[in-house]
Amino acid sequence: MVIINNFEEYKAFEGKEIGVSQWHLIDQAQINRFADATIDHQWIHTDPEKAANEGPFKKTIAHGYLTLSMIPYLWDQIAEVRNIKMLINYGIENLKFGQPVLVDSEVRLKAKLKSITDLRGIAKVVIEATFEIKDNPKPAYVADVVFLYHFN
Repeated sequence: MVIINNFEEYKAFEGKEIGVSQWHLIDQAQINRFADATIDHQWIHTDPEKAANEGPFKKTIAHGYLTLSMIPYLWDQIAEVRNIKMLINYGIENLKFGQPVLVDSEVRLKAKLKSITDLRGIAKVVIEATFEIKDNPKPAYVADVVFLYHFN
């Protein structure tokens, strides 16, 4: 885990990999909880039997938005940004889904600091986020995640 105390320490990572999270198993229970929370019960996510018999992947797959929603959890395993009043998840840019995440896959987040800009005391940080699937050479997605940090 990387500890970042201020804008200058963050800036030192510009253009560099910050780190990777731990592996996380996405099981059917997590997929089902996400389906309940989002009211998205499409069979490709929630019906293992139908997915095995009729689906293109022969297993259920995680919702794309489930994998995106994991960014804050996995990011917290990579970096601890201290001395902030507030963090705002500002946006996701240039998102491309490359691979489905099959049930019972292990995933992790790899983060690279693409840019950091001082907006009159607010740090706009763009992280190149690569959502990796264990034993799969292609990531589930690559996206630029934008955070706004209000440092003390």
